[in-house]
Amino acid sequence: MSIMQELTEFPGIETERLILSQLEEKDIPFIVELLQHRIFSDLTSNIPYPYTEDDAKFWLKMSKEAFDEKSGYTFGIRNKEGQLIGAIGLHDREDDKAELGYWMGIPYWNKGYVTEAARTIIDFGFKELKLNKIFATHFPHNPASGKIMEKIGMEKEALLKEHVKKDDEYFDLVMYSIFKD
Repeated sequence: MSIMQELTEFPGIETERLILSQLEEKDIPFIVELLQHRIFSDLTSNIPYPYTEDDAKFWLKMSKEAFDEKSGYTFGIRNKEGQLIGAIGLHDREDDKAELGYWMGIPYWNKGYVTEAARTIIDFGFKELKLNKIFATHFPHNPASGKIMEKIGMEKEALLKEHVKKDDEYFDLVMYSIFKD
């Protein structure tokens, strides 16, 4: 039984500069375009390179299934004009905790968008989903992601040694977390 049961309709959330809403079929070309750069694969454990339309379709299908099963919420991050610029989500790991994940298109880096979206999603996780703990991980070679985690109030909890295997290589992950209280 999952913790994320209350919401029957996918929430739409607005921040000062952003709209966070469910990903849709019409987003596929934008997702593919935004994730074309090899850096996304290099900096994440789950974004392939090259990134194809089939990858985007599969990700949308998985995101919809997670919402339908109440095991995850993946939001498109959009500017106020509705243009997709990235994505952020919470995925249920049971025991009243969820994992935060995000990516942002390169033209939108260093503008504080991920920090703004992540603060809002953490608030959503604690208030709406009644989570106790939200955690996130990053590769040690991606310290910028760790800086975002610190900005949103997360604290470094652990270094997970050789925790993920990607392209036949094992990578450490740095784990951050934040608690309801």
